[in-house]
Amino acid sequence: MWLRVSCNLVFDIEIPTPFILMLRARSGAQQWISREVYNINPNVTANEYIDAFGNLCQRVLAPSGLFSIYTEAEAKVSDFSDIAPNAPLVNVENIPDNILCYLLPSRYCESDRFGDLAQAITMNELQGYNQVEAIENWLRHHITYLPGSSDYPISAIEVHQKQQGVCRDLAHLGIALCRSLSIPARMVVGYLHELYPMDMHAWFEAYVGNRWYLFDATQPYKKGGYVAVAYGRDAADVPIFNQFGPAAVPIQHTVIVERLDLL
Repeated sequence: MWLRVSCNLVFDIEIPTPFILMLRARSGAQQWISREVYNINPNVTANEYIDAFGNLCQRVLAPSGLFSIYTEAEAKVSDFSDIAPNAPLVNVENIPDNILCYLLPSRYCESDRFGDLAQAITMNELQGYNQVEAIENWLRHHITYLPGSSDYPISAIEVHQKQQGVCRDLAHLGIALCRSLSIPARMVVGYLHELYPMDMHAWFEAYVGNRWYLFDATQPYKKGGYVAVAYGRDAADVPIFNQFGPAAVPIQHTVIVERLDLL
């Protein structure tokens, strides 16, 4: 399917404030970006760099007053999420060097604390994809997905205690459970077609069978229509914006996802 995705952020800035933005989707194995729009108003200088996870980041100094960022992209993505029942676990000694970081505990994913729970959830499952699928199903049935219930990231331990959370919270717990089984897992932030309520979205991917597969416990079934913007170990690595100075909360935040091939 072809999707047009856009995000519009408007801030009221007290004093000149440095921002790091992470709003540009890139082409890859699962998506093709055919067109982009990136407008910053007022038109200040933006310096782009690629971070340690391959994400496209932009550094800007926002002036005082109203400051807006508008991004838009047209992307070709799959109508369906790839699945691979029985895809095997990749033994740690065979995991590529650049993926090893997704095997370790991180700020919001305390995977060293979830070994017993992960073993209980995946008991009698074939090692690899089937274990991750069991984790996704367990999250779907045991952790309540409540959009808008949290304004800041919480850790996997807190999510498990609360038994509820937003999309990134469910992803944190899924990632921690996977890593506790020696399955590399990473967080992804981007867009999802027909998400309700519409907003930026977060899910996780697990590395089994020598490639990454998408898992999203917030949705009732496997589907397509995902556009990835950023990848990281957890939410600390993939904020769509970081600002340094007085807290800058968007006074407007609008996300739109349209299917172009049906218009």
